[in-house]
Amino acid sequence: MTASSRPRRRIRPITAALTGVTATVGITVALIATGTLSMAQGRVGPGAQQLGDPDYGVCRGVDARCYHDWGNFDASKGYKVLLYTRTAGPRHANLGPALAGGLNPPRTDANTVQKGVLRMGAEHGFQVDYTEDVSQLSSPATLFKYNAVIFYSTSRDALDDAAQTSLRQYVRGGGGFVGIHNAFGTEYNWPWYEGLLGNANFYDHGPAQPGTVRTVNRKDVSTKPLPDHWTISDEWYNLVPAPTRVRVLAEVDESTLAKGVEGNYNHPGHGKDHPVAWCQYYDGGRAWLTTLGHDAKDFSTDGSFPGAAEFQKLILGGIESAMGKKPFCK
Repeated sequence: MTASSRPRRRIRPITAALTGVTATVGITVALIATGTLSMAQGRVGPGAQQLGDPDYGVCRGVDARCYHDWGNFDASKGYKVLLYTRTAGPRHANLGPALAGGLNPPRTDANTVQKGVLRMGAEHGFQVDYTEDVSQLSSPATLFKYNAVIFYSTSRDALDDAAQTSLRQYVRGGGGFVGIHNAFGTEYNWPWYEGLLGNANFYDHGPAQPGTVRTVNRKDVSTKPLPDHWTISDEWYNLVPAPTRVRVLAEVDESTLAKGVEGNYNHPGHGKDHPVAWCQYYDGGRAWLTTLGHDAKDFSTDGSFPGAAEFQKLILGGIESAMGKKPFCK
Protein backbone atom coordinates (compact mmCIF):
# COMPACT_ATOMS: atom_id res chain seq x y z
CA MET A 1 0.00 0.00 0.00
CA THR A 2 1.40 3.38 -0.93
CA ALA A 3 1.57 6.29 1.49
CA SER A 4 -1.06 8.13 -0.52
CA SER A 5 -3.49 5.22 -0.37
CA ARG A 6 -3.26 4.65 3.39
CA PRO A 7 -6.41 5.62 5.29
CA ARG A 8 -5.93 8.80 7.29
CA ARG A 9 -6.45 8.70 11.02
CA ARG A 10 -9.04 11.11 12.23
CA ILE A 11 -9.37 12.44 15.73
CA ARG A 12 -12.97 12.53 16.77
CA PRO A 13 -14.10 16.14 17.28
CA ILE A 14 -15.11 15.66 20.92
CA THR A 15 -11.86 13.87 21.75
CA ALA A 16 -9.84 16.56 20.00
CA ALA A 17 -11.68 19.32 21.82
CA LEU A 18 -11.15 17.69 25.21
CA THR A 19 -7.49 17.10 24.42
CA GLY A 20 -7.07 20.74 23.44
CA VAL A 21 -8.82 22.00 26.58
CA THR A 22 -6.73 19.76 28.83
CA ALA A 23 -3.51 20.93 27.20
CA THR A 24 -4.52 24.58 27.42
CA VAL A 25 -5.44 24.32 31.10
CA GLY A 26 -2.19 22.53 31.87
CA ILE A 27 -0.08 25.12 30.09
CA THR A 28 -1.97 27.99 31.72
CA VAL A 29 -1.55 26.56 35.22
CA ALA A 30 2.17 26.05 34.58
CA LEU A 31 2.63 29.61 33.33
CA ILE A 32 0.77 31.12 36.28
CA ALA A 33 2.80 29.03 38.71
CA THR A 34 6.10 30.24 37.25
CA GLY A 35 5.09 33.89 37.01
CA THR A 36 5.24 33.98 33.23
CA LEU A 37 1.60 34.77 32.52
CA SER A 38 -0.01 38.04 33.46
CA MET A 39 -3.48 37.61 34.88
CA ALA A 40 -4.48 41.08 33.67
CA GLN A 41 -7.03 39.67 31.23
CA GLY A 42 -9.35 37.90 33.68
CA ARG A 43 -8.48 38.60 37.28
CA VAL A 44 -10.98 38.24 40.06
CA GLY A 45 -11.50 41.24 42.31
CA PRO A 46 -11.08 45.01 41.90
CA GLY A 47 -9.20 46.54 39.03
CA ALA A 48 -9.35 46.64 35.26
CA GLN A 49 -10.47 43.39 33.64
CA GLN A 50 -10.59 41.91 30.14
CA LEU A 51 -8.12 44.33 28.62
CA GLY A 52 -7.58 42.38 25.40
CA ASP A 53 -4.94 39.99 24.12
CA PRO A 54 -4.33 40.71 20.42
CA ASP A 55 -2.47 38.19 18.28
CA TYR A 56 0.50 39.93 16.66
CA GLY A 57 1.34 37.06 14.35
CA VAL A 58 4.87 36.56 15.70
CA CYS A 59 6.65 34.19 18.05
CA ARG A 60 6.55 35.85 21.44
CA GLY A 61 6.69 34.90 25.09
CA VAL A 62 9.28 33.45 27.45
CA ASP A 63 10.44 30.55 25.26
CA ALA A 64 14.01 31.17 24.09
CA ARG A 65 13.23 29.32 20.87
CA CYS A 66 11.59 32.56 19.73
CA TYR A 67 15.06 34.15 19.62
CA HIS A 68 16.95 34.36 16.29
CA ASP A 69 20.65 33.77 16.89
CA TRP A 70 21.71 34.60 13.35
CA GLY A 71 25.23 35.87 14.03
CA ASN A 72 24.52 39.59 13.74
CA PHE A 73 26.44 40.46 16.91
CA ASP A 74 30.08 39.82 17.87
CA ALA A 75 30.67 40.02 21.62
CA SER A 76 34.42 40.15 21.07
CA LYS A 77 33.93 43.69 19.77
CA GLY A 78 32.36 44.79 23.03
CA TYR A 79 28.84 45.99 23.74
CA LYS A 80 27.12 49.10 22.49
CA VAL A 81 23.62 50.57 22.82
CA LEU A 82 21.69 53.32 21.07
CA LEU A 83 19.60 55.56 23.33
CA TYR A 84 16.65 57.12 21.50
CA THR A 85 14.69 59.91 23.19
CA ARG A 86 12.80 61.65 20.35
CA THR A 87 9.43 63.11 21.32
CA ALA A 88 6.66 63.95 18.88
CA GLY A 89 4.25 64.82 21.67
CA PRO A 90 4.57 65.39 25.42
CA ARG A 91 8.16 65.59 26.64
CA HIS A 92 9.23 64.46 30.09
CA ALA A 93 11.33 66.96 32.00
CA ASN A 94 14.07 64.42 32.70
CA LEU A 95 14.89 64.34 28.97
CA GLY A 96 15.89 68.01 29.09
CA PRO A 97 15.82 70.26 26.02
CA ALA A 98 15.28 68.62 22.63
CA LEU A 99 18.58 67.57 21.09
CA ALA A 100 20.04 68.72 17.80
CA GLY A 101 20.26 66.31 14.87
CA GLY A 102 22.89 63.68 14.34
CA LEU A 103 24.54 61.26 16.73
CA ASN A 104 25.74 62.34 20.19
CA PRO A 105 24.88 66.05 19.81
CA PRO A 106 25.73 68.60 22.54
CA ARG A 107 23.68 68.21 25.71
CA THR A 108 22.99 70.27 28.81
CA ASP A 109 22.91 69.43 32.50
CA ALA A 110 19.14 69.16 32.16
CA ASN A 111 19.46 66.16 29.80
CA THR A 112 19.33 63.90 32.84
CA VAL A 113 18.38 60.65 31.11
CA GLN A 114 21.14 60.91 28.52
CA LYS A 115 23.72 61.73 31.20
CA GLY A 116 22.51 58.92 33.44
CA VAL A 117 22.66 56.21 30.79
CA LEU A 118 26.05 57.46 29.59
CA ARG A 119 27.38 57.22 33.15
CA MET A 120 25.89 53.75 33.51
CA GLY A 121 27.64 52.57 30.36
CA ALA A 122 30.97 54.05 31.42
CA GLU A 123 30.78 52.36 34.82
CA HIS A 124 29.68 48.96 33.51
CA GLY A 125 31.63 48.45 30.32
CA PHE A 126 29.33 49.27 27.42
CA GLN A 127 29.33 52.15 24.97
CA VAL A 128 26.34 54.47 24.65
CA ASP A 129 25.40 56.54 21.61
CA TYR A 130 22.36 58.81 21.92
CA THR A 131 20.15 60.60 19.43
CA GLU A 132 16.76 62.16 18.72
CA ASP A 133 17.37 62.10 14.98
CA VAL A 134 15.04 59.56 13.38
CA SER A 135 17.38 59.23 10.39
CA GLN A 136 19.85 57.48 12.71
CA LEU A 137 17.38 54.57 12.85
CA SER A 138 16.61 54.39 9.14
CA SER A 139 18.78 51.39 8.27
CA PRO A 140 18.95 47.89 9.77
CA ALA A 141 22.66 47.90 8.95
CA THR A 142 23.07 50.91 11.24
CA LEU A 143 21.05 49.38 14.06
CA PHE A 144 22.97 46.11 13.88
CA LYS A 145 25.99 48.07 15.15
CA TYR A 146 24.20 48.13 18.50
CA ASN A 147 23.52 45.21 20.82
CA ALA A 148 20.37 46.94 22.08
CA VAL A 149 18.23 49.96 21.27
CA ILE A 150 16.73 51.88 24.20
CA PHE A 151 13.55 53.93 23.86
CA TYR A 152 13.38 56.17 26.93
CA SER A 153 10.21 58.30 27.20
CA THR A 154 9.81 58.70 23.47
CA SER A 155 6.31 59.88 22.61
CA ARG A 156 3.66 59.59 19.91
CA ASP A 157 4.88 58.97 16.33
CA ALA A 158 8.60 59.01 17.06
CA LEU A 159 9.46 56.89 14.00
CA ASP A 160 8.92 57.38 10.29
CA ASP A 161 8.27 54.54 7.85
CA ALA A 162 11.96 53.82 7.22
CA ALA A 163 12.72 53.68 10.94
CA GLN A 164 9.75 51.40 11.60
CA THR A 165 10.94 48.96 8.97
CA SER A 166 14.50 49.17 10.25
CA LEU A 167 13.51 48.51 13.88
CA ARG A 168 11.42 45.52 12.89
CA GLN A 169 14.23 43.99 10.82
CA TYR A 170 16.69 44.66 13.63
CA VAL A 171 14.54 42.88 16.20
CA ARG A 172 13.87 40.00 13.80
CA GLY A 173 17.63 39.61 13.38
CA GLY A 174 18.14 39.07 17.12
CA GLY A 175 18.38 42.67 18.31
CA GLY A 176 17.65 43.80 21.84
CA PHE A 177 15.01 46.37 22.76
CA VAL A 178 14.61 48.22 26.05
CA GLY A 179 11.47 50.31 26.56
CA ILE A 180 11.40 52.67 29.53
CA HIS A 181 8.52 54.81 30.85
CA ASN A 182 6.85 56.70 28.00
CA ALA A 183 8.11 54.25 25.42
CA PHE A 184 4.59 53.01 26.24
CA GLY A 185 3.13 56.27 24.93
CA THR A 186 4.76 55.81 21.53
CA GLU A 187 3.60 54.52 18.14
CA TYR A 188 0.04 53.87 19.34
CA ASN A 189 -1.19 52.95 15.87
CA TRP A 190 1.47 50.33 15.08
CA PRO A 191 0.33 46.90 16.33
CA TRP A 192 3.77 45.30 15.93
CA TYR A 193 5.24 47.85 18.34
CA GLU A 194 2.46 47.25 20.86
CA GLY A 195 3.39 43.58 20.75
CA LEU A 196 7.05 44.47 21.25
CA LEU A 197 6.01 46.15 24.50
CA GLY A 198 4.51 42.84 25.63
CA ASN A 199 0.95 43.47 24.46
CA ALA A 200 0.79 46.69 26.45
CA ASN A 201 0.13 50.38 25.92
CA PHE A 202 -0.11 53.47 28.13
CA TYR A 203 -3.69 54.57 28.78
CA ASP A 204 -3.44 57.03 31.68
CA HIS A 205 -1.92 57.49 35.11
CA GLY A 206 -2.89 58.65 38.56
CA PRO A 207 -1.09 61.23 40.68
CA ALA A 208 2.69 61.01 40.86
CA GLN A 209 3.41 59.65 44.33
CA PRO A 210 5.53 57.19 46.31
CA GLY A 211 4.54 53.54 46.14
CA THR A 212 5.92 50.17 47.15
CA VAL A 213 7.29 47.93 44.41
CA ARG A 214 7.23 44.17 44.91
CA THR A 215 10.07 42.27 43.30
CA VAL A 216 8.14 39.36 41.80
CA ASN A 217 10.96 37.40 40.14
CA ARG A 218 14.37 37.25 41.85
CA LYS A 219 16.07 35.04 39.24
CA ASP A 220 16.39 37.66 36.49
CA VAL A 221 19.59 39.71 36.41
CA SER A 222 17.55 42.93 36.51
CA THR A 223 15.82 42.03 39.77
CA LYS A 224 18.34 39.74 41.47
CA PRO A 225 20.06 42.62 43.33
CA LEU A 226 16.79 44.18 44.50
CA PRO A 227 15.02 43.74 47.85
CA ASP A 228 11.63 42.07 48.00
CA HIS A 229 9.98 45.46 48.55
CA TRP A 230 11.23 48.96 47.80
CA THR A 231 9.74 52.43 47.55
CA ILE A 232 9.95 54.86 44.66
CA SER A 233 7.86 57.75 43.39
CA ASP A 234 6.36 57.49 39.90
CA GLU A 235 3.22 58.10 37.83
CA TRP A 236 2.18 54.41 37.97
CA TYR A 237 0.99 53.91 34.42
CA ASN A 238 -2.33 52.21 33.80
CA LEU A 239 -2.24 50.06 30.67
CA VAL A 240 -4.63 49.03 27.90
CA PRO A 241 -3.92 46.35 26.86
CA ALA A 242 -2.02 44.99 29.83
CA PRO A 243 0.95 42.64 29.28
CA THR A 244 0.37 38.97 28.57
CA ARG A 245 2.67 35.99 27.90
CA VAL A 246 5.57 37.83 29.49
CA ARG A 247 7.73 37.21 32.57
CA VAL A 248 6.57 39.74 35.13
CA LEU A 249 9.54 40.99 37.15
CA ALA A 250 8.08 43.65 39.43
CA GLU A 251 4.67 45.03 40.41
CA VAL A 252 3.43 48.02 42.37
CA ASP A 253 1.34 47.38 45.45
CA GLU A 254 -1.66 49.62 44.71
CA SER A 255 -2.67 49.61 48.37
CA THR A 256 0.42 51.71 49.14
CA LEU A 257 -0.63 54.54 46.78
CA ALA A 258 -2.11 57.07 49.21
CA LYS A 259 -3.58 59.27 46.47
CA GLY A 260 -5.13 56.30 44.67
CA VAL A 261 -4.40 54.72 41.30
CA GLU A 262 -7.40 55.85 39.25
CA GLY A 263 -6.08 57.60 36.15
CA ASN A 264 -6.87 60.97 34.65
CA TYR A 265 -9.04 59.19 32.02
CA ASN A 266 -10.81 57.09 34.69
CA HIS A 267 -8.88 53.83 34.37
CA PRO A 268 -9.61 52.07 37.69
CA GLY A 269 -6.13 50.59 38.14
CA HIS A 270 -5.07 46.97 37.91
CA GLY A 271 -5.96 45.69 41.35
CA LYS A 272 -3.62 43.09 42.79
CA ASP A 273 -1.76 42.60 39.51
CA HIS A 274 -0.19 45.90 38.43
CA PRO A 275 3.10 45.08 36.65
CA VAL A 276 5.82 47.71 36.33
CA ALA A 277 8.61 45.62 34.76
CA TRP A 278 8.65 42.52 32.54
CA CYS A 279 10.53 40.80 29.73
CA GLN A 280 9.82 38.61 26.71
CA TYR A 281 11.23 37.22 23.49
CA TYR A 282 9.54 38.85 20.54
CA ASP A 283 9.68 38.16 16.79
CA GLY A 284 13.28 36.95 16.96
CA GLY A 285 14.62 39.51 19.42
CA ARG A 286 14.71 40.31 23.13
CA ALA A 287 12.53 42.95 24.79
CA TRP A 288 12.89 44.21 28.35
CA LEU A 289 10.30 46.74 29.56
CA THR A 290 9.49 48.99 32.51
CA THR A 291 6.89 51.69 33.04
CA LEU A 292 9.07 53.28 35.75
CA GLY A 293 11.44 56.18 35.07
CA HIS A 294 9.37 59.37 35.34
CA ASP A 295 11.49 61.45 37.68
CA ALA A 296 14.87 63.07 36.93
CA LYS A 297 15.90 62.10 40.46
CA ASP A 298 15.74 58.44 39.41
CA PHE A 299 19.34 58.95 38.28
CA SER A 300 20.56 60.58 41.49
CA THR A 301 23.44 58.88 43.26
CA ASP A 302 23.54 60.68 46.61
CA GLY A 303 20.78 58.68 48.33
CA SER A 304 18.43 61.65 48.48
CA PHE A 305 15.68 60.06 46.36
CA PRO A 306 14.19 56.79 47.67
CA GLY A 307 14.27 54.07 45.06
CA ALA A 308 16.82 55.70 42.75
CA ALA A 309 19.50 53.09 43.48
CA GLU A 310 17.02 50.25 42.94
CA PHE A 311 15.70 51.79 39.71
CA GLN A 312 19.23 52.11 38.31
CA LYS A 313 20.01 48.48 39.18
CA LEU A 314 16.75 47.42 37.56
CA ILE A 315 17.35 49.13 34.22
CA LEU A 316 21.06 48.25 34.20
CA GLY A 317 20.16 44.57 34.39
CA GLY A 318 17.50 45.07 31.75
CA ILE A 319 19.94 46.74 29.37
CA GLU A 320 22.71 44.22 29.94
CA SER A 321 20.39 41.25 29.44
CA ALA A 322 18.64 42.70 26.38
CA MET A 323 21.97 43.24 24.65
CA GLY A 324 23.15 39.72 25.50
CA LYS A 325 25.87 40.67 27.97
CA LYS A 326 24.01 38.85 30.76
CA PRO A 327 21.42 36.01 30.69
CA PHE A 328 18.03 37.20 29.47
CA CYS A 329 14.58 36.89 31.03
CA LYS A 330 15.25 34.14 33.55
